[in-house]
Formats: sequence, C-alpha cells, structure tokens
Amino acid sequence: MSNPAPDHPLHTLRVIEFEGIGPGPLAGLMLANLGAQVTVITRPVQQQLMRAFGGDADENPLRRNKRVIPLDLKTPAGVEQALALIAGADALIEANRPGVMERLGLGPAECAVHNPRLIYGRMTGWGQTGPLAQAAGHDLNYLALTGLLSLAGRPGERPMVPPTVVGDAAGALGLCFGIVSAVLDARVSGKGRVVDAAIVDVVAMLGTIVQLARSSGQIDSASASPFHDSPFYDSYVCADGRFITVGALENQFYALLLAKLGLADIDPASQYDRTQWAGLKRRFTDLFASQPREHWCALLEGSDVCFAPVLSIAEAVGHPHNKAREIYRQTSSGLIETAPAPRFSYSKPD
Repeated sequence: MSNPAPDHPLHTLRVIEFEGIGPGPLAGLMLANLGAQVTVITRPVQQQLMRAFGGDADENPLRRNKRVIPLDLKTPAGVEQALALIAGADALIEANRPGVMERLGLGPAECAVHNPRLIYGRMTGWGQTGPLAQAAGHDLNYLALTGLLSLAGRPGERPMVPPTVVGDAAGALGLCFGIVSAVLDARVSGKGRVVDAAIVDVVAMLGTIVQLARSSGQIDSASASPFHDSPFYDSYVCADGRFITVGALENQFYALLLAKLGLADIDPASQYDRTQWAGLKRRFTDLFASQPREHWCALLEGSDVCFAPVLSIAEAVGHPHNKAREIYRQTSSGLIETAPAPRFSYSKPD
C-alpha cells in the first residue's frame, strides 16, 4: 500500500461535524485540510448569521474538503440518520450551548451507545461547566475574561478589539489538539472521551508565555513595558500613512536596527534603560514618519532588525514571501483562501 500524501497525516480520521459558526467549522476545516474525512451535518435552511460570516453555501471556505449532508435534527428521522453517521466515525464536533445536543437526543451518552469509541468534541466559549456556561458570548468576551485582552491597549487606554483569530481560532486549534490526542488513545484503549474545548481555557493556556513575562515585570506592572513603552517593539506610521513594525527585543538586533537607521549616537548597550525610552520613542516616531513605507521596507525588510510592514489582507496575498510559500490563493470570485498549516513531508522518500 502506497503512502498517503505527506500533507494528509489524518487520512484515517473520520469526523462528523454539526455545523455552527466560527471555531467549530474552523476546527473541522483544520482536520479536513490534513486529510480527515469530515462530514458536515447542516440545517436544511442556513441561518442568517452563518450566511453573513460564511458567504454563499456553494463557496464557503469553511466547508472546503468536507462532505455536506442537510438534516433536520428536530425530527426523529433526522436524529436517526445522524446517529447512523456517528456510528462509523472516530470523532464528533459540536459547538452548541451546553445541553442542546442532549435535548436533541445526540449527547455523549446517546452517541456512546452507537459508538463506544467516539471522541465527542465540544467547542464553546465558556466551557461545559461554571457559572457562565449557559451565557451567550463571543470572542471578545472570552479574551476579556482571561485578562489577556488588557494587553491589547497601552496602560490607561481602551484595549483594541483583536481579530477573531485570537479567540475563536485558538479555540478551534485547541479542539483539534484534544480530538487527535483522544483518538490516539481510543484506538488503543477502545474508550471514547468527551473533549471540553472552551475558548476561555485555551486562550488562558496559550497565555503561559505572557504569565512568564509578567512574573519578571515586563507587562501588567507599574514599570514601563518593553511591549508597550519601548522604542524597539512597536508599530509606527510612515509618511504615506501606512504602518511598519519593529520588534528588536534582543540586543544584537537592536544594535543592527540603530546602525541601519543611522542612529550612531545611541548606545545599544543601554537598550533596557527605561529612562531613555520616552525620548527615543519620539525620535523613532519622527524618523519613520519622514519616509513612506516602501522606503523602510527597502532598508529593513529581510534583515535581522525584526521588521515587517503592516499589510492589508489584499496586500498580504501579493507579498513575495507569502507568494513563495503559496499561503494565499484568490478564487475567480475574489474569495481569498489560505493554505493548510502546518506543512508536512516525509523524512525520507520510499
């Protein structure tokens, strides 16, 4: 038997996804992109919010590489059809409020009768338990409760609303990790599990690095923060109104940045002297505002100063690095699709 494509390591995984919005379908897409056989059970009539966020059903990027089956789960026949599909699956994804699937007759206990090895993946914002479990919420609310949203604004300023990739996509990735981990065990033990993937849990866990930075006083303290107050880790506006970023946290990168900017009077060794930051920030601000973004790209991009321009979504599609890696693809209708990640190859050929 020949090996499957190297980028399809999950080709033996069979998943039933009950279609929702946001992180649930994204988790299904992540698995499908890596070769999993994902069957989506959809409502007979698409919800308004799903149309708004998913686009036309015939070109919904979240349905890519999936088989779609419409079922009316409010009828006994629809539930029986769903259970028949579940009987042959390795895993299930649902993203309803706690209790909804049980009321439909499709909770973990009912499904386990038909498939004892099933991994039952539950994607929610607050989790299956706790005082907020039944409350409505969205990405922004979950991030706020972890404490990490407070880092999206400078001290005393209102936090900026981050893109949903921070919460919803992190939750989806956490659910995928949980499902694959549990399936590995089920194939040996024969025992199914319920995976409680709460966005608030996953985001908090991903904040472990933040907690480390906090413990050393780099953020969330009375002291000036390298991530909010320093001149060497920030975004700057350019003469054309566009933006660039620098992130030269390490001294060797900061020294190179100063050299390329022609700031020979600044001692790189004093990088973390916080008393100098306010003045240096003003100098950096004025300097970057003196030339258009492309000037700074030509001078700094590709070097070790830790630089990148702030691109629009459309600009990102055409950037040489992203094109070389084929990260984006634009369809004839203008839809921008992203390539599966991470990428795989065999360690050695057959």
